[in-house]
Amino acid sequence: MTAMKSPVVKRSIVIAGHKTSVSLEDAFWDSLKEIAAARDATLSDVVAGIDGARSQGNLSSAIRLYVLDHFRNGEAGGTRREKGQRGG
Repeated sequence: MTAMKSPVVKRSIVIAGHKTSVSLEDAFWDSLKEIAAARDATLSDVVAGIDGARSQGNLSSAIRLYVLDHFRNGEAGGTRREKGQRGG
């Protein structure tokens, strides 16, 4: 089995007017941008929400867990409301 090569890249982002950096693999960064676009939110707004909700650990880890949780909970395809369907 061949291991996937996914280097960690340090990126800068402004959260609530403060510049910070996060170290994430491209797959997590791309997924985070996809989540932000689907919610019609800025990347900074999504990361600020993640930052505000975390109780411990570093921001990079919190972002990875957020992205993982997002896709595990089936939010990737949008909610029923976003798809124009009624729940029930």
